[in-house]
Amino acid sequence: MRSLVPGVRAVHVVETTERDSAEAFGNPGVPVVATPALIGFLETAAHRCLDGAYEPGEGSVGTHVDVRHLAAAPAGATIEASAEVTVIDGRRIRFAVAARWGDTLLMQGTHERAVVDLARFMARLPS
Repeated sequence: MRSLVPGVRAVHVVETTERDSAEAFGNPGVPVVATPALIGFLETAAHRCLDGAYEPGEGSVGTHVDVRHLAAAPAGATIEASAEVTVIDGRRIRFAVAARWGDTLLMQGTHERAVVDLARFMARLPS
């Protein structure tokens, strides 16, 4: 992993669709952006913070998520997910994360990722 410092930020903007809704995740009658979709958007924003820090053959994997889902947004809403590096502990990186729909804070918390050698990581998977 190359040099990385706290304070690095990234944003991931998503125009959501029905596939991001709670209905699509198995909650009939709830056409709002689902918790798992928002978490995925936050993970993407965190991953983007690391884009310039990877050595060839490296990537990152999520290791911990601690978020609160504070408000709802309808499927079709444009969501802005943001992440900021707060702690670097070797190959483990912690982020402050938030998801917003306009001025509405939808989700907030922390996320951790580990930088891994992708070939070694994939070799550990059962065949």
